Amino acid sequence: MAVVGSGAVVVYAFLAAVQILVLNPLAAVPGAGLDRIFAGVAAAGQSMSTGLVIFFLAVGPLIAIAVLVAAWRRPGRQARLVAVCYLMLLGVGASAYFWASFGPGIALADTYFISGGDHSAWAVGLYATSGLGVANPGWSGGVEPLPPSLAPPQR
Repeated sequence: MAVVGSGAVVVYAFLAAVQILVLNPLAAVPGAGLDRIFAGVAAAGQSMSTGLVIFFLAVGPLIAIAVLVAAWRRPGRQARLVAVCYLMLLGVGASAYFWASFGPGIALADTYFISGGDHSAWAVGLYATSGLGVANPGWSGGVEPLPPSLAPPQR
């Protein structure tokens, strides 16, 4: 299950990057190619902040890999706890997407005199996935308490 969760978080981050750096610019400036859009942004003294986009979106997959390693090293860990970790990572993906897309959205807005929001409908899938990721732990009953053998010592 941890491999599937890690894969889901990595795919989410990849699709978010494609949305920010490819689909949204193409939808925001119809008829122009990516090279022309990026050149126009650079000519206006703006930046699509590709490095920052990758940085913001890489945090989730790095945490997912850490959860994968922890689940692999301690196979007795509750499957539901691991699942909730991944669902919450998908849930906060919307925040990472928002912050990662902020700079490129403003650059497009300032260059082409448009709004800085999403112009491509593909962002809806990212937001829906995050919404389901946040809501699902509540539907599944949350996380059961740790068994006494795994619980932290009482003071």
